Amino acid sequence: MFKDSQDLAAPDAPLVQEANGELSLHFGFPTIQSRMLMSDPERLVLDYTRTMMGFLLFHARPARIAMIGLGGGSLVKYCRRHLPDSDFTAVELCPEVIALRDTFGIPQDGPGLRIVCADGADFVRAEIDSIDVLLVDGFNSQGQPAQLCSAAFYDSCHAALRQGGVLVVNLCADDTGYGSYIGRLSKSFADRVVVIEADDGDNKIVFAGKGGDFPPTFNALTERLRTLEAKHAVELDSTAQKILRQQQSRRGQHRKRR
Repeated sequence: MFKDSQDLAAPDAPLVQEANGELSLHFGFPTIQSRMLMSDPERLVLDYTRTMMGFLLFHARPARIAMIGLGGGSLVKYCRRHLPDSDFTAVELCPEVIALRDTFGIPQDGPGLRIVCADGADFVRAEIDSIDVLLVDGFNSQGQPAQLCSAAFYDSCHAALRQGGVLVVNLCADDTGYGSYIGRLSKSFADRVVVIEADDGDNKIVFAGKGGDFPPTFNALTERLRTLEAKHAVELDSTAQKILRQQQSRRGQHRKRR
C-alpha cells in the first residue's frame, strides 16, 4: 500500500484509474494499492514492491512462493517472468479485485500459477512446512486486516515456511499498531527479523527467516548481491545496504546493553 495525496471517494469496490500512461488500483481512502505502467506491465513501479523483492537476497531460488493480497498483481507478474521455475500462489479475499486480473495483465492460472479467492489467514494456517517465500501485502478499505497482523497469524506464517524460508511483510509506517506487529513478528521468529524502510517512507518492509543462518553475514549477503544484480532490476543494492545498516545498528544496540 502506497499513500497518495489525491482525495478519492470511498466506494466499497476497488477503483481503477488511468492517468499519464499508468493504471492504479484504489480502495475508498487516499491510497494507491497498485500501480502499473501500461507500456511495461511487468515493471515494479512502486518502491515498496521492489523492496519486497529483497527476499532474493535471503532465498534466491524459491521452489514455492505464496502471496497474501493480490492488488494489481505487480509481484505476481514480476515473479512469473523472472522466477519462472517458482510455483506461485496468490490469495485474495476480495473477488472484485480478482475480477480485475485481465485489466492489469495478470496471467491466467496454469502450471506454476494460481490465484485463490480465500482468506489469507485461513490459507496460511492450513500450510505446514510447504512454502519457501511468503509475501504478505493484504489491505482493505480500513487498512491492514486484524487477522493478518495477529500473533497467531505470525505463528502460522512461521509454521507454513520450510526451513530456510522467508516471510516478507509490507507494513504501513504510520499504523498505530506498527510497534505491536514488529514485537509479534520478533517473538514468532525468535528475533530473526530485519526491518527496513522503503524509499517512499510510508512503508516498512519486514523480512523474517525460519532458520539459524538468518540474517546472512556481510560476506554472504554481498556475494548473493553480486550474483543477483545482473538478473533483477529491483534495486537490490539499495535494499542490501539498508539490511546491512540495520544489522549494524542492532549490533551497536546490543553492545550498549552489555
